[in-house]
Amino acid sequence: MTRPILFKNGTIVTMDAAVPDLATGDVLVEGDRIAAIAPSLPAGDAEIIDATGCIVLPGLVDAHHHAWLGALRRLMPDVDDLFAYIGVVAETLGKHYRPRDMYLSTHLTAIASLDAGITTIVDACHSSRSPDHTDAALDALAASGIRALHMVGPAMDKGASSAHLPGDLERLARTWNADDSLVRVGLFGQFNLAWWQAARRLDMRILTEFIGDLATLGPEFSEPGILGPHNIFNHCTRLPETTWRRLADAGANVTVNPRSDALFGFDDDSFAYQRAVDHGLSPALGIDLDTAFGSDMFGEMHALFHQQRAAMRNRRSRGEQDVPAPITVRAVLEAATVNGARTAGLERTIGTLAPGKQANIIMVRTNGAAVFPLTHAIGTIVQAVERSDVDMVMVAGRLRKRNGTLPGVDLDRLAADVTASRDYLLAAGGMHVGL
Repeated sequence: MTRPILFKNGTIVTMDAAVPDLATGDVLVEGDRIAAIAPSLPAGDAEIIDATGCIVLPGLVDAHHHAWLGALRRLMPDVDDLFAYIGVVAETLGKHYRPRDMYLSTHLTAIASLDAGITTIVDACHSSRSPDHTDAALDALAASGIRALHMVGPAMDKGASSAHLPGDLERLARTWNADDSLVRVGLFGQFNLAWWQAARRLDMRILTEFIGDLATLGPEFSEPGILGPHNIFNHCTRLPETTWRRLADAGANVTVNPRSDALFGFDDDSFAYQRAVDHGLSPALGIDLDTAFGSDMFGEMHALFHQQRAAMRNRRSRGEQDVPAPITVRAVLEAATVNGARTAGLERTIGTLAPGKQANIIMVRTNGAAVFPLTHAIGTIVQAVERSDVDMVMVAGRLRKRNGTLPGVDLDRLAADVTASRDYLLAAGGMHVGL
């Protein structure tokens, strides 16, 4: 048995309706659970983490990320054509991925996520080229210590085989989907009804990329039990009103990617996040891809706040009536925590700080030159804090980052291995990239 851990004298942001925030307070962790939250708790035999001058809050949830692209970071920072992007990452490079490349890219994304305060990731893998590739990705997630929902999906390049799907889902569910597993498996199914039915028989969550210009939700998906809270729809840009009503009536989950939706021009000033909210849904945030961005949710929170404000202000300036109110920083943080947990099917386990919930906790410093003085805790998290301010990260009671460093992670070795993987992929694809 490990000693309890007591976060002492921090500013506590719980994001839980039943547990009030505390200007100064303590959080006690016993095993993998939060045992108590109060203005002051006795230390007993607990190991004390001094949280003075820090904010303690739930771990961030990245609700949509293609972790397998980790080795291709910033390869296409200016791309604005989805099909040009697919041509490079799938047809030129993706088809050459070995299981080792899958492991290294996924592991890098997971480690970078932990470093940035992300304790849970929905890994949208549209490159499950074989069972060996899937096993490599799952092993990489498990080795990192992150909590993850790995969504298994066919590779995008035209020459790839998906003959192992959906049949391989049964093996994966048996191996990974225990109640206490940090890493679980779902289906990246797109609009394939037979695959959806296979996933539902295994009680899996189902992920679908949904851009209104490119796809429709056909009537065949109206069969009872097919569409529901187990569904996750990403992007959801430019969807017709009838589709929004179907998603809302089914209680489906919606995720948006503020930076990549803008990068590819998917969204307009109808704004998918706001459309989801208008229909009673609680959209979550995802980073989407590393080929243009970094693995941090702070960038997504910044983008969501400012894009919603800009879109709604533009609608007001055109004379529209009943335009939604400007977004608040609390709503943004809810999208990055509470809503993400619900999307992953983990709202009873994580997403807020409350006694009995698993201890997915992060602690951020407020003594940085860009941060102090601390005046508004949630405003500071959403608008000022960055990766470098994340001091401590805990996943299910285990410290994965402490004092600003990642214990047990050899970054030099990881950098060398990932760079070699990237160089192999570029050479195999005949692609030269200048600095």
